[in-house]
Amino acid sequence: MIGEDIKFDEMGLVPVIVQDAQNGQVLMFAYANLEALEKTIQTGKAHFWSRSRQKLWQKGEESGNVQDVVGVYIDCDNDCILVTVDQRGVACHTGNRSCFYRDLKTLKHEAPTFGTSKGIKTLSDVYNVILDRKRNPREGSYVRKLFEGGIDRILKKVGEEAGEVIIASKNEDLGEIKYELTDLFFHSLVAMAYFDITPEEISKEFQKRFGKRKEEYSAAE
Repeated sequence: MIGEDIKFDEMGLVPVIVQDAQNGQVLMFAYANLEALEKTIQTGKAHFWSRSRQKLWQKGEESGNVQDVVGVYIDCDNDCILVTVDQRGVACHTGNRSCFYRDLKTLKHEAPTFGTSKGIKTLSDVYNVILDRKRNPREGSYVRKLFEGGIDRILKKVGEEAGEVIIASKNEDLGEIKYELTDLFFHSLVAMAYFDITPEEISKEFQKRFGKRKEEYSAAE
């Protein structure tokens, strides 16, 4: 039975740490009661108990920044829960990926992540900010203007940036090539966010194709 070994406090709550299942980044800290834990496990979406509002809430129920649960763990003392998730958008209400984005020593605004591929994490971070801008438009945001223009405006920018990459490559200017490729990646991520296609889904597509001839993976679709 869920909760029979958990040591809830006098308010019936247990602290919950939420961690990115892909790169180990600690995203947020919250509290859960038994009902929230049951909902988390039953629905596969992270649920918590709000001490200020005195109510059960699902992460992302208003912002769209839902946390898809990968695993739920309990510590050795049975008084703390770890939930690993695939985060959609950002976890923090400030618009940052993680609530732990401030380094007390250096005052830098960056949250620690773990893993081997810094490039993939950077693309994921950019994508999640784009997704948050889509769901929570901000005045003056370039991304907001792209989404307001619809898919035609987004695809027009993708086409323009692809052309710029071609020109830069023909000029054999490495700095220009990197600059234009970054623009192309960015607008491609916007197109992905338009259709809610995640970087993880693209990675899985690469994995499906890796080491195979085009005829082989095309036939499997």
